[in-house]
Amino acid sequence: MTTKYEAGSVVQGKVTGIKPFGAFVALDNETQGLVHISEVAHSYVKDINDFLSIGDEIEVKILKVEEDGKISLSIRATEPAPERTERPRPPRPPRHTKPSNQGSQGFNTLEDKLKEWLKESNDRQAQLNKRLKK
Repeated sequence: MTTKYEAGSVVQGKVTGIKPFGAFVALDNETQGLVHISEVAHSYVKDINDFLSIGDEIEVKILKVEEDGKISLSIRATEPAPERTERPRPPRPPRHTKPSNQGSQGFNTLEDKLKEWLKESNDRQAQLNKRLKK
């Protein structure tokens, strides 16, 4: 099937149908394409009906024309992208590490940690036993 529309072109169209996944847009009396919900706006679109209605005249960019005649369209590609504002990142908590006895400062192997935990556990158990004997 040959079509007079090329990928990259910006054309006018009319919304002829709306489904949860996108909107069908008539480009002329014989040709229509689909604007997928992800191509409606630069922001998140939960409900396409919040952005489009049947009968709306819209400007769309042709993203792709398939060999079988299916045409993928985009509304957001016709609009400038909003400026991204950098969100401040929360400060990272400091990492507390004890120097290892093996000379690799700041890095404890699992074996070293296990020895440390066992020693702490034994110390706590000894303290509990002392309290119980009193």
